[in-house]
Amino acid sequence: MSLLKKFKGRNRVIIDTLTPALEAEKYPLKRVIGDAQEFRVHAFTDSHDIITVDFCHRRRGAKEWVRNTMHEAGNDEWTYNLQPWEIGLYEYCVMSAVDHFGSWRHGFARKLEDGQSADVELAIGGDIVLDAAKRAKGDDKIRLKEFGNTLKNSDRIDRERIDAAHSEELRGLVSRCFDAKLATQSPIHLLMVERKLAVFSTWYEYFPRSCGPDTETHGTFEDAKSRLLEIDRMGFNIVYFPPIHPIGQAFRKGKNNSLTPTDSDVGSPWAIGAKSGGHKDILAELGTLDDFKSFIAAAADYKIEVAMDIAFQCSPEHPWVKQHPQWFKWRPDGTCQYAENPPKKYQDIVPINFESDDWENLWLELKSVFDYWIEAGVRVFRVDNPHTKSFPFWNWCILEIKTAHPEVIFLAEAFTRPKRKYNLAKAGFTHGYTYFTWRNTPSEMREYLTELTTSETKDYFWPNFWPNTPDILHDDLQVNSRAAYLGRYVLAATLSSNIGIYGPAYELMDFEPYPGKEEYNHSEKYELKQWDWDKQGNLKGEIARINAIRNHHPALQRTFNLFFADSDNPHFLCYLKQNWDRSDQILVVVSMDWEHTQSGSINLPLDHLGLGEHDGFTVRDLYDPYEAEFTWQGSRNFIKINPHVRPAHIFKIRKL
Repeated sequence: MSLLKKFKGRNRVIIDTLTPALEAEKYPLKRVIGDAQEFRVHAFTDSHDIITVDFCHRRRGAKEWVRNTMHEAGNDEWTYNLQPWEIGLYEYCVMSAVDHFGSWRHGFARKLEDGQSADVELAIGGDIVLDAAKRAKGDDKIRLKEFGNTLKNSDRIDRERIDAAHSEELRGLVSRCFDAKLATQSPIHLLMVERKLAVFSTWYEYFPRSCGPDTETHGTFEDAKSRLLEIDRMGFNIVYFPPIHPIGQAFRKGKNNSLTPTDSDVGSPWAIGAKSGGHKDILAELGTLDDFKSFIAAAADYKIEVAMDIAFQCSPEHPWVKQHPQWFKWRPDGTCQYAENPPKKYQDIVPINFESDDWENLWLELKSVFDYWIEAGVRVFRVDNPHTKSFPFWNWCILEIKTAHPEVIFLAEAFTRPKRKYNLAKAGFTHGYTYFTWRNTPSEMREYLTELTTSETKDYFWPNFWPNTPDILHDDLQVNSRAAYLGRYVLAATLSSNIGIYGPAYELMDFEPYPGKEEYNHSEKYELKQWDWDKQGNLKGEIARINAIRNHHPALQRTFNLFFADSDNPHFLCYLKQNWDRSDQILVVVSMDWEHTQSGSINLPLDHLGLGEHDGFTVRDLYDPYEAEFTWQGSRNFIKINPHVRPAHIFKIRKL
């Protein structure tokens, strides 16, 4: 085929480098409702003609584009500020064309200044206007014909014709019906506008089955309601349940992941499926669907949303295994292939085969699981190990769901390699688990947060920081150190606007590890637990104070406004956050030495704060119950932290 066929020869405008944007029509850029975003593009044409450049957007599935004129910024660069006020999945692009009328009018004005004859030039302008009238409708068509005929009518007084040529009404009429056939259009990109909970969330994970009166009695959704008041008092706005579905009996795991369970062992909630049902069913011991909906309503009374864990894996007894054997892999001995990570075996779980010839029906069924629980009232999902499922599936599934339900939030529980984590984020996951847990020094933390907040990944990867999970008990938390638990929580809560903990293990400082592993001993994943929710020395009061600071300070409700400050003490991590108008400015200093008192100076970037070297300002320690206040001046100031009192300062800065 001739290369000539690939060109649109009449389209003279070049559109280049639209930013920000991800891969066209595939991955959505993510932004928050109400937050302005500047888009920039390079656009130009040959010769001296003027061009029009429009930023166009529409809700995904809509037919008509909303066109907005971009502003010339010089050097063939154009800008437009979009401030979305409605959540949803949008398409956007840039359209540009040679502005024949504008070019003519600009040249006509210069010719008049030069004293040249106006008659022929006005006739040329009239032809351009009448050509535009052919594309117009209704009153616009009538008015354009009137203007065009006026310009061409040499019997009219020249002053009347010239005034018509300069009419702003005429300019607007022509611009509304430009010749789309001559317009160059950039590739279409996707924009996900999220609700505010997507950018500022505080998750609390707990097992409803451990809310019973003792270790022998399985807890219910009704029992789990009794914890909501306490969770609300601590300042959390999302409660998250592990899978609530029927649990298989085949190869059921015993306590501490034992392969020899007893009849009383409850099994792992992630071994989903039994004769009583699968992913659209509820474990009978927890209650009914109506009971679950009642729990959602009770949480809503506290302005708390309920998140569900979606784990696309099955026990060998899951109905899908029998009804759709083509969705699984089968071994030569006739048994279904169980999950493995050699030499580890997970016989109680069989993975789904995404290479199945019946993949379309598989995809539709998996998506229908989300649809079912959305219908039941769930709007937040934590997805287990999404990196072990098909990446194209997630891209399709999430975009389809977000088109119909833009309020839905997806958290990717993916502790995997960076490129895979980032691809899940591009595919549409709202948040992603991170490596925060394993950043153990101020320098490591600073390097990692710099990557998250200043690289291009910030356009699509929104981190969610968890100091612990049912699977992870970090080395710092394997000792009875109140400072380590509080310091790790302060770091999570002030570095990231999306955070979570697995409780009540965290606030009760359950620090006993399984020997030789970074996991909990007597793990709640495999047994009912009896927690003393009011155990002496718990951290509920401190967590509540930290969360209250987050809830009352807009500067801490975003992640990418992070700015690091330097210190001469290598144990200190110092950083600033402020909102757009600098009305809320927060300085956090954490000593990551959980055992010893540390002191040193910090160097504040005064220009970043809008302060001068001679300006006085106060810092009030919001984390201190007495909210001690100090007056500082200049960039260099002294800090001392005793971790056994408090491992951090959270200062509110106020200019004098």
